[in-house]
Amino acid sequence: MPTAANASPTQPISPHNPEPQLQERQYETTIPTVRDRVVQAASKIVLEPIFEADMLDCSFGFRPRRSAHDALQVLIDECWQGRRWVVETDIASCFEAIPHDRLMTAVQERVSDQGVLKLVRSMLRAGVMDEGSVRRPVTGTPQGGVVSPLLANIYLHRVDRSRDVARHGVLARYADDLVVMCRSRGQAEAALEQLRALLAGLGLEPKPAKTRIVRLQVGGEGFDFLGFHHRLVRSQGRTGKAGVTFLARWPAKQAMQHARQRVRELTDRSRLLLPVDWVTGQVNRFLRGWAAYFRYGNSADQFDKINGYARMRMAWFITSNGARTAPAPPDSAGSTPSETHSVSGESAETGSFEPAEAMAHFGRGHINIPKATNPEYHPVGQVRTTDTPNC
Repeated sequence: MPTAANASPTQPISPHNPEPQLQERQYETTIPTVRDRVVQAASKIVLEPIFEADMLDCSFGFRPRRSAHDALQVLIDECWQGRRWVVETDIASCFEAIPHDRLMTAVQERVSDQGVLKLVRSMLRAGVMDEGSVRRPVTGTPQGGVVSPLLANIYLHRVDRSRDVARHGVLARYADDLVVMCRSRGQAEAALEQLRALLAGLGLEPKPAKTRIVRLQVGGEGFDFLGFHHRLVRSQGRTGKAGVTFLARWPAKQAMQHARQRVRELTDRSRLLLPVDWVTGQVNRFLRGWAAYFRYGNSADQFDKINGYARMRMAWFITSNGARTAPAPPDSAGSTPSETHSVSGESAETGSFEPAEAMAHFGRGHINIPKATNPEYHPVGQVRTTDTPNC
């Protein structure tokens, strides 16, 4: 078992993203060795039940039997209760900024076994091997480690237990993303001030670009949380009945941008020599996973946009597959390619771009979600994705 003297340094991976709008959420991810991952997983099995007994209901990230959708449901419930002033923030470089000494103090509140404490210290001090040299920072729980989310929750538990709902509103925290639902602007300002003081005491701070106070009102602005954009809307009432005001949510602009980018990567020009069925299967699998998360909300219009973009990209890919000179792919904004492209062995007339004919070979795997009619019914989306044959 690794000790403080022989724990293996982790390997860093710095993800590259060509779109600058997505750079803000990129972090350096470190990958522990296989031996260290096994030890971290065993340590997590032992430590997690001990700290789960104390953790509060306002924490949802990386905890057993709790998910992001549970945190999203809290926002809807509290909005119905009249809390329509929202404090949204994100802890700046949370996983990289947690001080090791203060983290060990938090662990020692519940663990007294010296062997376990020594093992946790060795995990934190393992260091990172970057271009042949080993860095041993004194802060942070490197992202990519099995036990890192648990250690972050143990440290941030101090924020959860120091809050008073009556004075500072209802907190919903998913790892380093926080939202506080308040009843008035004064309560929201007090909640933000108290949150800054708590984080400062822990050696952390909120990210200025992500910190703001939003008032939820029909026709007003909304806020982003866990990939969704949340906004107060009024439904169209039936004949003779007034509409219902409720907190709606749909995929945020960044989530839509990520989906388009992923579909564009899967249907890139460099993949034209791959079998169409194989690429189609990859696109379908991504769309199913993306829709499975965002289906719980009012996402019909956004799903239609991604559906149309995926079909357009696949139509171009299938038409261009195997061609001697492939036509230029559609741009990131989703513009349609030219109507006629010459392909190998055919004239311009016979090799014209026909999306309807091309999509006949696509298996029509797509997302089809009916629009929501009942705002009180939360899982309004229905995902219908047909697998492509032989994928």
